[in-house]
Amino acid sequence: MGRVIRSQRKGAGSIFTARTHRRKGAAKLRAIDYSERNGYVRGLVKEIIHDPGRGAPLAKIQFRDPYRFKTNTELFIATEGMYTGQFVFCGKTAQLVVGNTLPVGQMPEGTIISNIEERPGDRGSLARASGNSATIIGHNVDEGVTRIKLPSGNKKVLKSACRATIGIVAGGGRIDKPLLKAGRAFFKHRAKRNSWPRTRGVAMNPVDHVHGGGNHQHIGKASTVSRSAVPGQKVGLIAARRTGLLRGTKKLKD
Repeated sequence: MGRVIRSQRKGAGSIFTARTHRRKGAAKLRAIDYSERNGYVRGLVKEIIHDPGRGAPLAKIQFRDPYRFKTNTELFIATEGMYTGQFVFCGKTAQLVVGNTLPVGQMPEGTIISNIEERPGDRGSLARASGNSATIIGHNVDEGVTRIKLPSGNKKVLKSACRATIGIVAGGGRIDKPLLKAGRAFFKHRAKRNSWPRTRGVAMNPVDHVHGGGNHQHIGKASTVSRSAVPGQKVGLIAARRTGLLRGTKKLKD
């Protein structure tokens, strides 16, 4: 019997869990309430901060509590062009301005959006990485749904009540500059999790990995593996629908 391989060990957590000690908190939209459903609420950008392990900067935004005499501070993902002292508006009747948050059904076609809710009220789950954005393609008013184009190029249908922030996520162009040296990669991953350096399977011994061993560094069998494979075998291209180069242009139905 071979050794427990790396992908099996990752499932247990232990040394592979995320380093979250200095993180600033979960970046979410406001919890949906009456004022957002029917009008708008105004927030003030107090600070733009770095969150360790995240490429995009975060914005600390203060809102007045609609029911009690106090202010609530929310952590939003900063959009490009956001600045301290800026007023941002969240709600159905908010204006179409970069940094504001509206239901996607209230935005015209072609609007560039980010931090989009997948389901109404989930407080943002799509297009959240630095420099990312999605585009509104069209609305179906009868069914109450909106089609968007995601950063991957895929099209997705959402309920028109799902909210999104107007503009692209700040911190774009981060991967344009090469890391150049191992030290920068080390500190980059130190803030994230134990995922670097990563030894290739073909460079291992047969006891350590399915792809290990042999007189040359080669896999020696098909790199595709079935969805139902046992955990110690499940490495490579898992349940691949197709392999090889993508040839020709991709035709997407609008």
